[in-house]
Parts: sequence; C-alpha cells; structure tokens
Amino acid sequence: MNVKFTARRFHAHPDIKEHAVETVKKLDRFCDGILSAEVILSYERVTKSVKMAEINLRVHGAVLTARGKSEDFIKSIDASGEKLQMQLAKYKTKRRSKDKEKVREIKEKE
Repeated sequence: MNVKFTARRFHAHPDIKEHAVETVKKLDRFCDGILSAEVILSYERVTKSVKMAEINLRVHGAVLTARGKSEDFIKSIDASGEKLQMQLAKYKTKRRSKDKEKVREIKEKE
C-alpha cells in the first residue's frame, strides 16, 4: 500500500510522520482492498492551535475520507483512524451483501 504524507504550511516532525504511517498500515487489518492512502496534516486556526488530520483511503470502487481535529496532531491522527475503521467495516459489509446477491441470482438462474 502506498502512503502519501503531506504537511501543509509547516514541516512535520519525523515522529508524527511515523505515527501517521503506522496508523494507516494498521487499517490494512480491517480491509484487504486498500490500494493507497493519503495523510494530510494542517492547522485550522493558527491562533488557537487547532490541528487537523485528514486521511483519504482509496479502496476498490470508493474513496473513504476521515478528518480529526484536536490540540495535538497525534490525537487528530488517532481520531481519523478510528473513523476510518468504522467506515471500512461498513464498506466491507455492503460489499459482501452485494456479492451474496450476485451469487443468489446465479443460483436462481440454474
């Protein structure tokens, strides 16, 4: 899986980058069909220091996106990862139900 990392208007610390890549690689346990990922870190407000992490996952036939906001980049990345876990579970069940419908149609034709 390709992981693209972007820090908007600042240089990210290597620990933050490493944590983001590890979080995305952990998502591979929930779905095998992840093709690529993109992690974007940015500041929402400079004065109050609200930090935002956005993770985009490309899977077969869809793009899943999650955003997390907090006072720390690591917390934002973790929040985005948890949201993507739920989205991947929902995507996987939808995909399985569609596959079951196709199998049923084929059996009815026989």
